Amino acid sequence: MEGMDYEYAPLRLPSNVDRLTAAAQLAIQAEFSGWELARVRLYRDGTRQVMLRRRRVAEAQPGLSY
Repeated sequence: MEGMDYEYAPLRLPSNVDRLTAAAQLAIQAEFSGWELARVRLYRDGTRQVMLRRRRVAEAQPGLSY
């Protein structure tokens, strides 16, 4: 079995983005671009550092939409 090779995309969500909105944005990325949630860090100022990942494939995949 080969080792998994992933590509990562860090996102910083501002404090004015509530949890429900953040979840909806991440669900859209997962559905249409193949990203999955790798890690979330919540900071004291309310911002979130999100790390998305997806498996690398030979064919082109859509990027992140902002």
